[in-house]
Amino acid sequence: MDDDITRRTLVGAIIGGTAVGGSLSPVRSYLRRFAPLSGSAWASATDDVNGSVESDYGSAKLRYDGDGVPNVTAENEAALYFAVGYAQARDRLFQLDLQRRLMRGRVAAVVGELAADSDEFHAQMDFAGAAETTWNHVVDADPDAAELVRAFSAGVNAFIENEPLPLEFGLLEYDPARWTPEDTMLMEKQISWTLTGSFLTLRRAKVASVLGPEAATDLYPERLGHDSPVIRGKDEGKTSEGTTANDVRRERGATDSEVVGAPLLDWLGGFERDRGIGSNSWLVSGKHTKSGKPIVSNDPHLSLMAPPVWYEVNLKRGDMRVRGVTFPGVPFVIIGENHAGAWGFTNAGADVIDFYRYETDGNRYRYGGNWREFEVEEREIEVADGENRTTTVRKTVHGPVLEREGYRVGVAWTGHTATESTIAIREYATSDGVEDFRAATERFDEPTQNLVYADRDGNTLYYVTGRIPRRTVDGEEVRGGRIFDGSAGEGEWKGFEPFGVSTWEGFVPFDEKPHVTDPDVIATANQRITDDQFLSEGYASPYRGQRIYELLDEATNDGDVDVNTMERIQDDTLDKRAEALVPTLLDAARREDGLESAVETFSGWDYRMERDSKAALLFVRWFDAYREAVLADTFDEAGLSEEYHPRDWVLAHLDGERWFGSGGRSATMVHALRVAWKRVEEGGDETYGDYNTTEAITHPFDQSFLNFPVLVTDGSSHTVNNYRKNSAVGSSWRMICPMAGDSQAIIPGGNSGDYFSDHYHDQLRRWANTEYKPMSHEIRGDVAVEFGGKE
Repeated sequence: MDDDITRRTLVGAIIGGTAVGGSLSPVRSYLRRFAPLSGSAWASATDDVNGSVESDYGSAKLRYDGDGVPNVTAENEAALYFAVGYAQARDRLFQLDLQRRLMRGRVAAVVGELAADSDEFHAQMDFAGAAETTWNHVVDADPDAAELVRAFSAGVNAFIENEPLPLEFGLLEYDPARWTPEDTMLMEKQISWTLTGSFLTLRRAKVASVLGPEAATDLYPERLGHDSPVIRGKDEGKTSEGTTANDVRRERGATDSEVVGAPLLDWLGGFERDRGIGSNSWLVSGKHTKSGKPIVSNDPHLSLMAPPVWYEVNLKRGDMRVRGVTFPGVPFVIIGENHAGAWGFTNAGADVIDFYRYETDGNRYRYGGNWREFEVEEREIEVADGENRTTTVRKTVHGPVLEREGYRVGVAWTGHTATESTIAIREYATSDGVEDFRAATERFDEPTQNLVYADRDGNTLYYVTGRIPRRTVDGEEVRGGRIFDGSAGEGEWKGFEPFGVSTWEGFVPFDEKPHVTDPDVIATANQRITDDQFLSEGYASPYRGQRIYELLDEATNDGDVDVNTMERIQDDTLDKRAEALVPTLLDAARREDGLESAVETFSGWDYRMERDSKAALLFVRWFDAYREAVLADTFDEAGLSEEYHPRDWVLAHLDGERWFGSGGRSATMVHALRVAWKRVEEGGDETYGDYNTTEAITHPFDQSFLNFPVLVTDGSSHTVNNYRKNSAVGSSWRMICPMAGDSQAIIPGGNSGDYFSDHYHDQLRRWANTEYKPMSHEIRGDVAVEFGGKE
């Protein structure tokens, strides 16, 4: 190996790319040259831990069931979460540490220069400051919940201080710092940013400036024209999405161009939420089930990695039972069920971030007719084996300012204020029914989610969570898809206090947010929430939502829905894109020479993205070729990358000479088919399964021994059984919870992050085959660790 290529810089290249959501660096191939299991790395690779651990919070016991899920019992709630903290550290400590380093802007300190740009972004956004503000608020608002977070942190630290560290720390040759309650609040901010952090407004402004407003409207329409919103018809209990906004638009001129320069947008593009991230959830009331009790299903679509993003736990304290998943670093179950009911989430897509331009003069900005000083702090970015950087953290009355090479934009994001979601999810675990759950949901102020809930008394509930801002310009309520004049106070959120405690008076009240009390059937797949009102500019393509409602309508007409019904829906692989586009494509292709084999492959296809289907392989190749044919030349000439591509539903509905030239849409579709068929013939793949494997699900280091096995699976980016190989996003947790009967679930990998554990990837094959494991509340397994004495 070249002397100037060190282990740290190579690992840094990989982690730097992974952490910011960009493509994995090609230097991963160099890392495979290492023989890492030697020296300090090998010394840290052991599962020889203590069976007895001191705790100041009371007695508890940690067991592991046959799937590696920690089963924790305790004499009180604080003792319970101390044990949960210890278990998370035992199973996922490197994941915890990497996540908080990312959000604090401290990854370069252990991996080097290649993570420094990421650190600068996270420092300028000051997620850590928002986490500290939130922690201080939780302490005041709910001292009991705060004490449980402290207990959890103490449990993490008990492992750090007394047990061998995981393998990854040996590879990078550093030790983790103590875990703090602020770190747990930081994980709340990370979750929220992953789901709501979008620079779509800035991209739209850029497209408008280089391609014109009409092209921007074509590519980013304010409404996707479909008939399958979450809330259908005139459901009783429904409210609107809030007040209809008059969209006061102004011509975009030089002022916007000064904000959306390429250096700034190119930098920011790697740090926003993955546009492929979404989820499915639905519930069916007892009116339509065999048992007469409701059933809840949920499969959130998040990044797929080794170890998985979710961590499953089974907890018991007195009469409280709660089982489900949480994110490493968060003590409380986020998705799951307790003794009373079950709940799940999908992303609501609400627009909770705004951008501002300012009139500036040196370190001053004009606001409300006066000049103000930016709030400024210089922060040092530590760079291992390199020169440290200094970045300027600048803030206005609206929030932080992001700047790069002379371009500057102000940001207001709901996660930058004190929030109470930590309190809400703790209350979910102890809730005794729908009224408790609704009350807890009122405190769930970030992120905006579609919540579905059912309980064993037969109640069902749908609610949009999170704070949704209302914006005004010259007294008129407007939408947020524009860059506001911050100096003039345009679009401000009344009662919002960045890095403080907000009153939320300018936000949609809880009772006015979209909700349905006791729905018989409701399905969410990130599609538009209602037909009559505006909530977001970032709704997903409606294909999954349409398909779920089709299947549910068919099933509920029979009136005998059960767990098997829910399994079939979660396993459904019909791609509504193909259903809509392939018939038109075939009509055009049959009139052309040289496409007989491609036409034969598509003829009779049922539009299912199944592993043994050659038609599914041809379709995924064709859709990629079609996207290139429609967009590539226009975007390349304008200097726009793939980050500016529209949603697939928009691409499928584009029309007109601007996008298809004089030959029209049909000619472009046929041209793409010729390209796709050639790629299939030359690519060596025979069926969709040859392409659609779990190869993309990798460890941050992407070493073969740390990666999961490569398995064949089904599904696409727009099927209910969701897997998106190109972006390593898909069903990150599948759960089915009947209110009468046994619940079941699966994660894509294993519950342990320890490579040497039997549970490192023991659920992966079942996940790839859409199979399940039991999700029992029964406490199982032998005692692995006892805390603070006997129960």
